[in-house]
Amino acid sequence: MVNNTAEIGPGASAATRVPGHWIEIRGLAKHFAGEVALDHVDLDIMRGEVHGLVGANGAGKSTLIRCLAGVTVADAGRITIGGEEYRQGSPQAAEKAGLAFIHQELNLVPHFSALENMLLGAPKAKRLGLIDWKRSGAGARAAAEKVGIRFPLETKVSELGIGERWLVMIGKALARDASMIAMDEPTASLSAAETEHLFALIRELARSGVAILYVSHRLDEVLDLSDRITVLRDGEIVGRTLRGSLDKKGLIRAIVGHDVQTREDRKRADVARSGLPLFSARNVARGSAVKDVSFDLWRGEILGLGGLIGAGRTETARLAFGVDRLEAGHFELEGERLAIRGESDAIARGIALVPEERRSQGLMLDQSVAFNITIAALKPLRSIAGLPIVSSGKVRAEAGRMVRRLSIKTPGVGARISGLSGGNQQKALIARWLGHGMKVLIVDEPSRGVDIGAREEIHDAIRDLARAGVGIIVISSDVEELALVADRVVVLHEGRVTGELTGDDITEARIVELSYLDRGELGGEGT
Repeated sequence: MVNNTAEIGPGASAATRVPGHWIEIRGLAKHFAGEVALDHVDLDIMRGEVHGLVGANGAGKSTLIRCLAGVTVADAGRITIGGEEYRQGSPQAAEKAGLAFIHQELNLVPHFSALENMLLGAPKAKRLGLIDWKRSGAGARAAAEKVGIRFPLETKVSELGIGERWLVMIGKALARDASMIAMDEPTASLSAAETEHLFALIRELARSGVAILYVSHRLDEVLDLSDRITVLRDGEIVGRTLRGSLDKKGLIRAIVGHDVQTREDRKRADVARSGLPLFSARNVARGSAVKDVSFDLWRGEILGLGGLIGAGRTETARLAFGVDRLEAGHFELEGERLAIRGESDAIARGIALVPEERRSQGLMLDQSVAFNITIAALKPLRSIAGLPIVSSGKVRAEAGRMVRRLSIKTPGVGARISGLSGGNQQKALIARWLGHGMKVLIVDEPSRGVDIGAREEIHDAIRDLARAGVGIIVISSDVEELALVADRVVVLHEGRVTGELTGDDITEARIVELSYLDRGELGGEGT
């Protein structure tokens, strides 16, 4: 293989200037059903470093981590840890070698306590044939103190927040004397305060000699935290850089192979706001989550809903789609008051929702790509009009058309959708609503957990729908995304609208400012 790896920053990589690589990966290759997942990858990881690993979905990051974790055996290549040959295909060998892996979907038992989860699978001291939890838990309690756990370890995991669960997983790794911890999208569901705490902990772990393999699509975090960054594309390492040697734009270019649109490049649509709005919320309310929310959405407009987690954005979307019932106020479609009693009513009126949790709320993971794309509108796909029999040929043809339209990467429309990357799953959910008379599309966290290339493709799909006259509501915790994609932004705080931003006022700073202020602090003015 020709080595086309680029040093994307000035000077040599850290691997050439610091002796004593702890983990050495040489020539690692892996194929799945004829497709290249890893193409003779060389990678070094050192003790006490934060090593960023980035790349588009499908670039090979997960396969590389699975090889390290002992879950997948490479077709070729070898791994050595501390100079010793590492036996692939054995999770037990990975744990013995000091490797720990924390995935985005945290692998914890909800009805077990934090302590029980930390000790799950570990040898335990016994007394008179029974587990001696005091002696067994000594190491776990020491690890808990080190990572800053303040809640009782007897607390059930189901009662913990997502940030606290992350601390349990890190404590579990340290209790097993982990020398390397791989973290996959660690901040995807964390608040700003929890994220800062995690960053401080990562830096402290690195100072103590623990290696951190940091995998994230949030490139600002990767650039801030990482001592070194490795870029994968199509199974190959296409770039390595040192801290401070590359900016975000250069890193994006390395990941996708070309420049992508930035907020500065964005030209907002000239939306005609005359006559009746396409969709309106009129003083809608439910409990303490949504309080007197009003806004208008115009045909062909992308309206952003901003605010902190818990501000009422998702709750408003669920009310609009009929998942939850209104306690006050109403919605209007083209000036007509709506009576939405459930999701089927919303769909019948041309309102669609791509939910925040696509895997648990939007997708049928054990079904095919074709099934997931076409499930919302099977009537036109019947074999014989009037009969409840769907033509499999029409289903495949329609799904194939949508796969091509949105450039969904899949082995075929018959493949299980669970095997697709997060970005392609998200595009399949959007494809579900294309071409079926949808007037309003609500997309909650459109690019959560997807890479920068897939994010751009999702944004392009949203813009194409808006140009076709669909009204789009985009909910995002990523203020950069809102500033990039929205024509107008309405910001919520604690269930109330605190402001509306248009034109040049749509900036990340203004969205953040309004996210933290209520109307009283704004003097009653929303903008």
